[in-house]
Amino acid sequence: MSLEAKKVDVAIIGGGIIGSSIAYYLAKEKRKVAIFEAQQIGGKSTSAAAGMLGAHSEYKEFKHLYPFARSSQLLYKELYEEIKELTAIDFEKKNGGLLKLAYSEEERRDMESILSLSSVEWLDCKEAREKVPQLAADIVGAAYLKEDVHITPLIACNGLSKGAQLFGTEIYEYTHVLRVEKNGMGYLLITSQGTFLADNVVIASGVWSNNFFQQLGLSHEIIPVKGECVAAINEGAPLHYSVFHDQFYIVPRNNNELIIGATKKWNDWSEEPSLDGIEEVIQKAKRMIPEVGKMKWKRAWAGLRPQTYDGYPFIGEHPEMKGLYFATGHQRNGILLAPATGKMIRDLIIGSPVEKQWVDAFKVERNFFAYREGSN
Repeated sequence: MSLEAKKVDVAIIGGGIIGSSIAYYLAKEKRKVAIFEAQQIGGKSTSAAAGMLGAHSEYKEFKHLYPFARSSQLLYKELYEEIKELTAIDFEKKNGGLLKLAYSEEERRDMESILSLSSVEWLDCKEAREKVPQLAADIVGAAYLKEDVHITPLIACNGLSKGAQLFGTEIYEYTHVLRVEKNGMGYLLITSQGTFLADNVVIASGVWSNNFFQQLGLSHEIIPVKGECVAAINEGAPLHYSVFHDQFYIVPRNNNELIIGATKKWNDWSEEPSLDGIEEVIQKAKRMIPEVGKMKWKRAWAGLRPQTYDGYPFIGEHPEMKGLYFATGHQRNGILLAPATGKMIRDLIIGSPVEKQWVDAFKVERNFFAYREGSN
C-alpha cells in the first residue's frame, strides 16, 4: 500500500489560516507541501473570526509572550504587500486601530500595563468620543491601540493558501485524514483521497486536533470555546476604529458592515449560534455604541476557538516522534498568531534558530509528562 503512496516533504492537516501560513512559509523554502482540509480552505474557525490583530489588546494575557504576538502582528505588514503582489489578493487590512473602553477607574487601572507601551495612548471620554462620536457617554475613557488593526480572515487565509500553491503546494479540500502512522523515518497518512507518505507532518486542526493527540499517544485535550457573532449594516456615520470592552468587540469592515462579537461558551461543540448568545452580543454592543440597536440585521454565526489547558498554543514537535509537529490551540488569537506560527514551524522543520522562550512556552510536552506520571 505504501509503495503506491504519493510522497511529500511536509503534510499539513488543517487548512485554516494556521495551516495555510505554515504551508506558505515552507513552500517558499522549496519544500514539497500538501494541505489536507476536511472542508473548504478557511471554512471553519478562520471564517468565523473577526480578524483583529490585537497584540496590544491581548497584552495582559501575553505578558510573558508579548514579543511573539507583536512579531506576528508586524509580519502582517510585509505579508500584506507580499501576498497582494504575488496573488492579487488583498487582505482588506483596515487601519485606524482599536479603542479599548473603560467604564470605571478600576478598569482604567487594569490597563496600566498596555498604557505603558509607546504605541498606546490614553484618551479621556471627550477625546475618545471625538474619534468615535457614537460611543456611549458614560465611559471614563479608552486606551487607543494605534497598531491593533484588522483584516478579513478568510481572504487572508485564501491569500496565503494561494501563495503556497504558486510555490508548489498541493491542496486537498474535502479530504479527511483518517490516520497518521509511523513509517520508517517518515509518516503514512491514510486519507479519504488515498494514501500519502510524508517526511514531516504538521497537525493544525484547531479543536479537531484531539483525535490526532489520541492516535499519537498524547493525553492532551483541546477544549472548544464557542464564540457567537452578529453582522449589522451601519448606514449612519462610518466607524473608523474597532471598539472593544470585556472581550466583546465591534469591528468595521470596508463595506459598512459591522462585525459584532463574541460570546465565550466553554466546551460547547455546537457551531450554530443560540438566541441567548445573539442577545448577549447585541446587549454588549449597545453598551459600547447605543445606536447599534437601530442598525439593520445581516447575519449571525458561531465558531469554535481551540483552548488548551493553560491558554497557550501547542507549537512544536511531538516529544517522542521526530518529524511530527503540532500547531494548534491558539484560542481567540489564531488570526493574530498565524504568521509567527508559520515561521516558527518552518524554522523547526528546516533547522533554523527559534527563540528559546517561544520553544519553551509552546512546547507540546509541557503537560505531556505530567499527564503520563498522573496516569501511572
